[in-house]
Amino acid sequence: MTRIYLERGPKRVFACSLDWPGWCRVAKGEEAAIDLLVRYAPRYRVIAERAGLAFDPGDPEVVAVVPGGATTDFGAPGAIPEQDLEPVGEDVARREVGLIRAAWQLFDEVAGESPEELAKGPRGGGRDLTKMVNHVQDSERGYARQVGVRHKPYTSRADVDAMRAELAEVLARPWRPPPETAWPPAYARRRVAWHVIDHLWEIEDRR
Repeated sequence: MTRIYLERGPKRVFACSLDWPGWCRVAKGEEAAIDLLVRYAPRYRVIAERAGLAFDPGDPEVVAVVPGGATTDFGAPGAIPEQDLEPVGEDVARREVGLIRAAWQLFDEVAGESPEELAKGPRGGGRDLTKMVNHVQDSERGYARQVGVRHKPYTSRADVDAMRAELAEVLARPWRPPPETAWPPAYARRRVAWHVIDHLWEIEDRR
């Protein structure tokens, strides 16, 4: 059994795992979102194995339904379920950061092996590779500010690596409520992981 929650927007629904950050899929209904999440399990397993974790999630069990909004319908998980406000120990936090690091590694590898021009179509709005990579990295700098990590605009790859290292260190800490930042760390780990994984899969689908 794997715990999931549903984020229900006016037009679209996200199904997200609470225990495997970044394993989230969106569709036009609850059943469709859950089915899509399950279909993507083999692709998420690649990330889990890169992080050194066995991935055998079992059947999904919906443990919460939260209201979404315009962000949900746009295609990003924007709601914070109450489970993200529960205390988190260092072991859980470090495990989830390990999954983020694995996603970063795989994203960089796939981007490095992909052509600049990606197949056009509705998937991803037509960004080519460089714009996709820049979008992921710049978005992470914005996400990092939500947990108190602030970096100036990047001027080199070293700047990206420095920001990611600081963000990972912050998100790997144990945490107890009440929140002191805009995003609780559990939500931040899921949002960061989801974004890089979503675009990782997009590149794979469009190259």
